[in-house]
Amino acid sequence: MKKMNRTLLVIGIIFVAFNLRPALTSVGPLIGFIRTDLGISNGTAGFITTLPLLSFAIISVLAPRISRTYGNERTIFFGLFILFIGIIIRSLGYIPTVFLGTLLIGVGIAVGNVLLPSLVKLKFPDKVGIMTSTYTTALSTFAALGSGIIVPLAQGMALGWKTALAFWAVLAVMAMIIWFPQLRETSVRKPVENIPSGNKGLWSSALAWQVTFFIGLQSFLFYCTIAWLPAILESHGMSLTLAGWILSIMQLAGLPATFMTPVIAERFRHQKGMVLFLGILHLVGLFGLIFSSNTILLITSVIFIGVAQSASFSLALTFIGLRTTDAKQAASLSGMSQSIGYLLAAIGPSLIGFLFDQTQSWTIPLFVLAIINVMLTVAGIGAGRNQYVFREPLKKIS
Repeated sequence: MKKMNRTLLVIGIIFVAFNLRPALTSVGPLIGFIRTDLGISNGTAGFITTLPLLSFAIISVLAPRISRTYGNERTIFFGLFILFIGIIIRSLGYIPTVFLGTLLIGVGIAVGNVLLPSLVKLKFPDKVGIMTSTYTTALSTFAALGSGIIVPLAQGMALGWKTALAFWAVLAVMAMIIWFPQLRETSVRKPVENIPSGNKGLWSSALAWQVTFFIGLQSFLFYCTIAWLPAILESHGMSLTLAGWILSIMQLAGLPATFMTPVIAERFRHQKGMVLFLGILHLVGLFGLIFSSNTILLITSVIFIGVAQSASFSLALTFIGLRTTDAKQAASLSGMSQSIGYLLAAIGPSLIGFLFDQTQSWTIPLFVLAIINVMLTVAGIGAGRNQYVFREPLKKIS
């Protein structure tokens, strides 16, 4: 690949990554406005966050197949276009359009979620760690930005929640323009070495299932956090604007971990110790939200959660590259793990909203998240084993 083409591809990947979270993370701080304006319950409001995850679950299976026909590059462009349409429809502000638009947003984002790890494995086989670090950091930066600026846009600039959420359509258009030169590429159409037993063998792999549960439970915790953390902090006496900024700070605090985790993970034979450390850090943060009302301790707890979640997210995507031998395996594992994983994660926001509606307290929901975190740690220790999904243990790397 020529240097100019490689540079354009890297920039394109970064701009695609910019679009993979803010249309979702900006909903949490506005959930109170949306709930009041539409006249819906907390459980139903949580379903707004759940819908994209259902899209992820369905599209994660289909995206690798579509990309084998049309190529990664064209499929990603189509995903960006669907994302743009979904943002516009959601911003019309009626109950049916909010849910339909949110569903389409999930479809568009799911394409990028699944195909970026495969594209990185194909185009940068010797730089999986640094490229994963680059695009996950870009993704996390705009995820944080989405949480932080959305309330000032909606309230401070008096745009209202509908127009504020429509803002992200501009970012989708920018990404489509920057990605357009990649449409000349058809790399995935070229044959790639077959994997043993195809997808059938993948679904019988214990390691593949452990990667799947790690991705799913990590996503469960993340989407519950972005949906309900502002409300949890508001229950401790914070303003909604401050709570939105703290959610943004949580994600910004995790950026160094997002960038460094894949680079560090790639240097070790296994990642079990990393998973255990992140699990403990996350648990400490959750207990801080349960047992403390001190503002400084609450912010510290949120930062712990942010670092743990950010590192776990980038580690989850790194596992897809580390546990496979080629782009076809990576696409298949990415599709399986994100399909089942996001289906599992889809339960989260509505479940937490339902538990709050039943108890009128965040204590039980937070204890449930703590239990999920323990399950995540167990799955991650399995996923961190020094193996490929279709091979015997790897040789020592370092």
